[in-house]
Amino acid sequence: MKIGTALCKSATKAMLLGSGELGKEIAISLQRYGVEVIAVDRYQNAPAHHVAHRSHVIDMTDTEAVKKLIASERPNYIIPEIEAIGTQALADIEKDGVSTVVPNARAIQLTMNREGIRCLVADQLNLPTSRFAFAQSFDELRTAVDNGIGYPCFVKPTMSSSGKGQSMVKNADQLQAAWDYAKASGRVDTGKVIVEAAVDFDFEITLLTVRALNGQGNIETHFCDSIGHIQVNGDYRESWQPQPMSAAALKSAQEIAFKVTNEIGGLGLFGVELFIKDDYVWFSEVSPRPHDTGMVTMVTQKQNEFELHVRAILGLPVNTGLRQVGASAVILGTLATKDVVYAGLDEALAITDCEIRLFAKPEAMINRRLGVALTTAETVEQARCKAVHAASLVVQT
Repeated sequence: MKIGTALCKSATKAMLLGSGELGKEIAISLQRYGVEVIAVDRYQNAPAHHVAHRSHVIDMTDTEAVKKLIASERPNYIIPEIEAIGTQALADIEKDGVSTVVPNARAIQLTMNREGIRCLVADQLNLPTSRFAFAQSFDELRTAVDNGIGYPCFVKPTMSSSGKGQSMVKNADQLQAAWDYAKASGRVDTGKVIVEAAVDFDFEITLLTVRALNGQGNIETHFCDSIGHIQVNGDYRESWQPQPMSAAALKSAQEIAFKVTNEIGGLGLFGVELFIKDDYVWFSEVSPRPHDTGMVTMVTQKQNEFELHVRAILGLPVNTGLRQVGASAVILGTLATKDVVYAGLDEALAITDCEIRLFAKPEAMINRRLGVALTTAETVEQARCKAVHAASLVVQT
């Protein structure tokens, strides 16, 4: 494996399509190995723009705009960080051999749209999922719910992230509002929504799964310790590692994660979301990139999820070992403003074994993720309490 020097003729270049808080950490990890980083997003001064060698602002759903930028920069690696991307551009680029798409163009096409990945997992791989259906009209949605999905259920856009457009529907009176919200709030309107039956689970986890090369040049699959998490309206609020679970459930979770990521292929880290009930496991979703709940690994693992992703992409050895127990809690926006000022950082960092990451987003909105508190402790319960407390101390002024 050879890596050039950034900003030199020999440079190894990586382009981030999406430059949020996860992209920022990927950029930092790439730069530790001297990789030249080009950060792309739909708005100026996105978090990864602050640390990249160069940045661009484009509509990433515009296939021609994406192709034009890639042709100009000619990156060795294209690393998508969000779902809303013109995937045909990536397929064409990959076919032409211009750049390596991480993990591959098919993976991005499958996972950016809930229809693609859910059909792959349920129909092709025959793995357990919640009952689901797709609807192109409100009448189709109502019929699907009445004919087997039932209440409560979840209505989501087929293309979205961080819970945008997702609703829990408890009765028929709430269904129209859920349809309207899903149609209006997706990253891209695909013309369909997905409705999923509620699963009676004990807890849900993210199983970070890494496909990396071994010393003989063969792909091996590695698993991090399971990450427990809490979501509110589909968006992560807390996570912790490790999540206690039975040996049987962990074995099933790893088997499901292996089958899904092996079918997707490529190199890198995948965030596989799963529901757990006693020893039984259902597949929920997969992201072919670091996961927001995995930010806890910045204080828990020997190599965090961003380092693992970058090492796998570059063909370097990986280590998924756990270093210590820890937790994370999100710092949420409480004011809508374009000039964000924070207070309470000194109080939060006075908490033993606490770290704070502020994402430096140029615009705050109510309930937008603006940062994360990270803590370690002897037990998961202690770490969670400290993380939630630390996050509450960091406030907008």
